[in-house]
Amino acid sequence: MFSLDVNGWSIVARTVIVYLALLLGLRLAGKRELGQMTPFDLVVILLIANAVQNAMVGPDTSVTGGLIAAGVLIVGNYGVAEARVRLPWLRRAVEGSPTLLINDGKLVREHLRREGLDEDDVLMAIREHGVAEVKDVRMAVLETDGSISIVSSDAKAMRTRKHVRFTRRQA
Repeated sequence: MFSLDVNGWSIVARTVIVYLALLLGLRLAGKRELGQMTPFDLVVILLIANAVQNAMVGPDTSVTGGLIAAGVLIVGNYGVAEARVRLPWLRRAVEGSPTLLINDGKLVREHLRREGLDEDDVLMAIREHGVAEVKDVRMAVLETDGSISIVSSDAKAMRTRKHVRFTRRQA
């Protein structure tokens, strides 16, 4: 149950490769995919998890092999999170950058196509923000977390509370 059937370093290497491949794949899938998960997306994620399990641990079915893979994923994720904070170019590579969807009341169709959004997605977002029509939007931005921020044409300078996620406490 606890004895490894393969070399532990093999599990570490396989897990790192799978982690990086999935990170790249999810990054290429686009911001909106991660921001608005549907039941179909959940099914795909669960199937991917099942599919890559063997790629990470190979023929090993021991508890130790599973714990090694889980530990590598946790440490790797922590390392990427810390590196993102210190290296702006890595943050842009991993998270992307915001995308302008509406500019002065006009849809930026090229950006919608690039992000895999249709007009209905944007219309729903502006209605959720209490704006009736595209022409009444000064700016709409697809944020890196998949949410859409809206600034209406009649909006004065607005103050909002920004939720900031810290990876650790600042002293």
